[in-house]
Amino acid sequence: MYPFLYRHLLSRIEAEAAHHRGLGLLAALGSSRIGREMLRALAGGHPTQPVQAFGLRFAHPLGLAAGFDKDARCLPALQSLGFSFVEVGTVTPQPQPGNPAPRLFRLPQDKALINRLGFPSAGAEAVSAALRRWQAVSDRQMPVFISLGKNKTTPLTHALDDYRAGLETLYGLGDAFVINISSPNTPELRQLQTRAYLTDLLRGMSEQMKRSAASLTPAPSPTGRGESMAADVLPIPKPLLLKIAPDLEWADVDDIAQTALEQGIAGIIATNTTLDRARLRSPQQREAGGLSGAPLRQRSTAIIRHLHQHTEGHLPIIGVGGIFSHADLMDKLEAGAVLAQAYTGFIYRGPRFVHEVLTENKFTSRLCT
Repeated sequence: MYPFLYRHLLSRIEAEAAHHRGLGLLAALGSSRIGREMLRALAGGHPTQPVQAFGLRFAHPLGLAAGFDKDARCLPALQSLGFSFVEVGTVTPQPQPGNPAPRLFRLPQDKALINRLGFPSAGAEAVSAALRRWQAVSDRQMPVFISLGKNKTTPLTHALDDYRAGLETLYGLGDAFVINISSPNTPELRQLQTRAYLTDLLRGMSEQMKRSAASLTPAPSPTGRGESMAADVLPIPKPLLLKIAPDLEWADVDDIAQTALEQGIAGIIATNTTLDRARLRSPQQREAGGLSGAPLRQRSTAIIRHLHQHTEGHLPIIGVGGIFSHADLMDKLEAGAVLAQAYTGFIYRGPRFVHEVLTENKFTSRLCT
């Protein structure tokens, strides 16, 4: 049914307009019990194969990548559709509109998308309010990651201030945080992946994580009497991950991995969208922006494998890029990823995406880590 609707209806609507209409529908359905039950029925059943990673429990390895639900509007619906975790954002400290439209393009012949959105964001305060509403109704069984970015007008020399501000506002509302320094659509952003900026950025964010963790009110003690946390017991900061580009040279990937290990970063998300246009067939390939979907599959998997081998498995990896099927998911996991994320595959395959990816070819316990 969805392929028919997509081909004959949704694909005829301008890409970003269709995306916003979809978000509105998901937000509306997710706001009621009946709507969530409808989504669960539409999505089909999916097996539970728990994965433990980053100190969190995931129902299975497949989550939704950043960029789909930028402002945390659709979390109840996305949980009902079966994703084991969702990364919201990218969130900037201050609201910003992003780049001028048109800025999102379908490449159906290549099973791909090109976007040059440029971090459109309602801002950290608005996303904070949305996440508080989610927590009020959530059973907290689906971890929520938050992707953090800088505002377009903030110079690179002050980028750390933006990432710190976003983290400080949102720390109590996310289960893990992602430093996005790899989008190709914010001028000069990818320079933050170089040694000239990266060490100070990761060190500063690690320090902010500790401060934010310490600022939270200690939870009641197991005795139930609500005693304060002992002074010599420090709160454990939440996981902090780094999202990297697929267009890096291998030496640069190694430098990033080494710096991440030195600064105690919890893991790497590999990868963001690519600027490569090799072997594309769709005429929309000429559009500027980051390419996602099937053409990215092999490169992102190669980077996952390289990172896993280079770090000897000491730096957990979330694999993203070109997941449309069970085989695509298994490729990422077998290359060394502990979890995976999808976005473009979900757009093209529809509400049964998670069910179909997990159950094709007898989804097995090999996915457990």
